[in-house]
Amino acid sequence: MTIHEFGKENEQVIVLVHPSIVMWDYFEYVYPLMEKKYHLIIPAIPGYDPDEKSDFTSVEEISAELEDWLIKNNLNNVACLYGCSMGGSIVMRMLADNNVNIRSAVIDGGIMPYQLPWVITRLIAIKDFLLIYTGKIGGVKLLEKAFSTDELTDEDVQYAAKVLRMISAKTIWRTFESCNNYRMPEDINSNCRHIEYWVAEKEMKNRTADVAYIKRVFPHTIFRKVKNMGHGGFAPFDPQLFVRGIERAIKEGE
Repeated sequence: MTIHEFGKENEQVIVLVHPSIVMWDYFEYVYPLMEKKYHLIIPAIPGYDPDEKSDFTSVEEISAELEDWLIKNNLNNVACLYGCSMGGSIVMRMLADNNVNIRSAVIDGGIMPYQLPWVITRLIAIKDFLLIYTGKIGGVKLLEKAFSTDELTDEDVQYAAKVLRMISAKTIWRTFESCNNYRMPEDINSNCRHIEYWVAEKEMKNRTADVAYIKRVFPHTIFRKVKNMGHGGFAPFDPQLFVRGIERAIKEGE
């Protein structure tokens, strides 16, 4: 796992974990706004790392690897841990592990483990895999059919096509299989002072089960609806509002 750091001279640590089908540069419009004030940690998740040939392993393994890196580098006092979609699954697992001191956390459209029979979860994983793999083997034209691209520019679609050419079929399968079914510890007792779950207005129906799950596991979570936004659109499409949201969460966790 390649770790990208910005603002290393600053005291407050923020960890930003990207979603699937993008690379760490998903935050390219965010870190210039924050690096003068915060120490930013942006991991390139295995399987989506352009600098290291690898495959996605699992939510559990990647969470543990990131926790170990933070601890070994004396950065285990985190002002805010943020993750979107797949990244939200990693944040959820890190909160449950409670190995790192996380003062505030933001889960942006994060995927919670399905509470469904094993056979059904595998059928869902197969459906998701085929949807994304269609874009990988068919290029941009099929990619436009595989994704809901009503808010994406041609440049955005080309970027997604570039990522899909880079990642392996194994990474695609493991991403969906793991994010939908990762295990949580039996005893969950996070010390995180402030947890937020962001739901984009255009994905609220799709996140119903995720919201219900996190309400049960972390009942003190604050839910915020992001108006006029689709899944994963906050950081790339409105970075200034994204930064204000992160800073609000940090203040609430102090």
